[in-house]
Parts: sequence; structure tokens; C-alpha cells
Amino acid sequence: MIAWIKVSSYEQMSEIAADIFTEQLAKKPDSVLGLATGGSPLGFYKEMVRRCQAEEISFARATTFNLDEYVGKGSGDATSYHKFMCRNLFRQIDLPETRHHLPDGLAEDLAAECVRYEKLIEASGGIDLQLLGIGVNGHIGFNEPGSRFDSRTQVIELTEATRKSNARYFEKEEDIPAKAITMGIETIMSARKIVLLAFGANKTDAVERLKSGAVTEEFPASVLHKHPHVTVIYGK
Repeated sequence: MIAWIKVSSYEQMSEIAADIFTEQLAKKPDSVLGLATGGSPLGFYKEMVRRCQAEEISFARATTFNLDEYVGKGSGDATSYHKFMCRNLFRQIDLPETRHHLPDGLAEDLAAECVRYEKLIEASGGIDLQLLGIGVNGHIGFNEPGSRFDSRTQVIELTEATRKSNARYFEKEEDIPAKAITMGIETIMSARKIVLLAFGANKTDAVERLKSGAVTEEFPASVLHKHPHVTVIYGK
């Protein structure tokens, strides 16, 4: 079941998402949180940092797992999601360094890395609250159209639409990664609660298609209709 919250500004979307995560940490300080990257959650992270630094919330007992990482990118790479998360969240909050996790994009054996990451999530007790964005083509995580609903953490070849969307983060087109490790759709759906953020005119078509209720692997986000506790916060 999806609960729809329409907002009038990006800031309002970020505040509402922060309220949901704040409530989760208040109820369960040792929550396992699923995190996302990209433009959609930046305001949310800024607000969570503010609340943590004001001692309104604490991540001291929490654990986090990010959705994805580019293949070929490591924690020292300026365009890696490791670096994005350190810059925008991890370095500014009280989350212990040993309890934030991302896939290893530099792993020699990518298949083994997918299995390792999946087992790490399972060993943590599973994700309590997962944050998502949505791609213009309906991808969640980096699960592109056609990804199986029963997929677990996997290596995905990124579509041209996704690579174009991400081009703004890279100096040259040839620098845009062609593959990523991502939580699979079934991995995402195993989270107990999910919050999806979608703001801006470029996300309108994807939101409208999600609203239609049609469920198909050609539009990965549509699987969320099968989840018992999803909140979509959207606007333009």
C-alpha cells in the first residue's frame, strides 16, 4: 500500500522525510536504515545533519546500508557514492564509521561482493526503513527496466537514460560508469518500511506512471504497490 504526500516545495519534502526518519530513530535507536544518493535526498541529509548536531537525534546506535555504488569506483574516488555519503552525511553525524556500509565497487569478484553485501544486510537483522529516489525510467536503486522483481543485490548495466541523468556529476562523458552494484528489487522490498522521494518536473511522468497502479518489471518502481508500508513524498 502506498501513502501519497504531495508537497509544494523541495524543502517541505525534505522536512517530512526527516520527520519520518527522526520518528524511526526515536522509537528504535539501533535502527537499520537504507540510504540513497543523488539530488533527491540532499535536502533530507542536510536536515538530518542539522538535527543531529542540535542533539535532537542520534545515529550512535544505528546502522546504514546504501543502495548502490558504481563499479570501478572506490571510497577514495571523488565521484563515488562512498565519497558522496561521507561529504553529505557521514562526516557530520555521530554514526560510527564501522556501521555505515556501501557495496565495494572495486571488488575483484563482483558476484562475490554482491553475495557479501546481501549477507551483511541479513546479518544486521534487515532494513527497518529504506529511503529511495526514482529514476525518470522508473528505476529504484539502479534496478533498470526489465530487472526481475525477485532479484537480490546484483551488478547492473546502466541504461543510456540513467547515464545521461548522472552526467552532471562527471567532467567528461567517458567518465560516466557503465555498471553499478545495486541492492536488488527483492532486497529493497524486504525493508519493513520505505520512503520514496520525487520532486521536480523531470520526475512528474515517473510519478504519474507509479500512480497508475500498473505493476510491471518494465517499470521497476511499480513493485512498490506490493509492499505493505510505502510513503511517496512528491511535488514539482
